[in-house]
Amino acid sequence: MTGLNLLLFGLVALALLVSALCAYLFVRVQKQERRHQALINVLRNEIRAMTNGSIGMGNRLLAIEHKLNMTVEKQQELENRDPGVLAYNQAARLMEMGADVDDLVRSCGIGRPEAELMALLHRELNTGESLPSRH
Repeated sequence: MTGLNLLLFGLVALALLVSALCAYLFVRVQKQERRHQALINVLRNEIRAMTNGSIGMGNRLLAIEHKLNMTVEKQQELENRDPGVLAYNQAARLMEMGADVDDLVRSCGIGRPEAELMALLHRELNTGESLPSRH
């Protein structure tokens, strides 16, 4: 019977050892789970902050775009009010389409010297030639 008692004692000791090991591993897993949960919370807060920042930046960009559109509209209104500017804008468009000096004088109501200057500037911008200098 001592052999049986020794075997039972060994089994009980083994069961206690396995139980202690299971308890230790359970505590360790819980610690890691708390650490991971804390990291998840930190990342969630960072994502929330970045999202809020992106939304704020998007709103600012929309406001700037709105102001820019209003400025462009006001500029166009001002250009359309001044008949001289309107004539020069029309002349510039005609130059882009290949009109010559005579066409500008007839169509836009600007003087020949102004039309020749516009043609010279247009040629300069398109070909890269330098303007003649006067010394």
